[in-house]
Amino acid sequence: MSDDVTSDWLGDEPGRADPMRAVRAQTKPALPNRFYKQAGFTEGEGGFRLTLDGRPANTPGRNPLSVPSLGLAELLAAEWGAQGAFIDPATMPVTRIVNTTLDGVVPRRDAVAEDLAAYAGTDLVAYRADAPERLVADQARAWDPVLDWARDTFGARLILSEGVMHVSQPEASVAALRRAVFAVENPYRLAALHTLTTLTGSLLIALAVLHGRLTPEEAWAAAHVDETYQAAVWGRDAEAEERLAKRRAEFEAAATVAALAG
Repeated sequence: MSDDVTSDWLGDEPGRADPMRAVRAQTKPALPNRFYKQAGFTEGEGGFRLTLDGRPANTPGRNPLSVPSLGLAELLAAEWGAQGAFIDPATMPVTRIVNTTLDGVVPRRDAVAEDLAAYAGTDLVAYRADAPERLVADQARAWDPVLDWARDTFGARLILSEGVMHVSQPEASVAALRRAVFAVENPYRLAALHTLTTLTGSLLIALAVLHGRLTPEEAWAAAHVDETYQAAVWGRDAEAEERLAKRRAEFEAAATVAALAG
């Protein structure tokens, strides 16, 4: 019998969504009890592995729960150590991204990269409002520098569209952004890039974070220009703000993983 411990409850295997999860979630099942006293890590040939009461931890896919840097190991151990009487996966965004990396990205790297590359044709920053004037200006102020950076860095020039009408991007630009995605060889950074992209709807904003062109705070603000405008005009909704805060925590965790993964 193995002495390893496995975090089976930390989400579905990436790429294999459970169709019954939404139904089960409505019943709000009880969170699992904390089954360990101390969270730490050990250093080995493959990096740093999470330990729970000294026992090596595994991902839900039975892979060693390991990270390549001391900084990430400390964050993992801190998330597990911060749990109370019950273990709440919602408070462990770094762990979830690491699990996604090891169980979903490592064995499916090309498929994940292809999924990301598809965003090049529908990037958020290419779709602009035609009114009101304030929103048009806000979008231009936040997004034009990102477009300029992508052009200068990757040779990708995007065509802008007003409203929701789809615009086909130049094949050369899509190919350039695809190369930028496939150039991300570190699986932890690729997983982080995927999270950053899906949370914002913008591959360009996500790449700007990955390459240090935008800070996470700047990127989040740029990705939510429309929401910020609507809140200024109509006021803030408490439930929407709560959902947005949870997404932001995941976004910031992904940015941290990207920065610390090497």
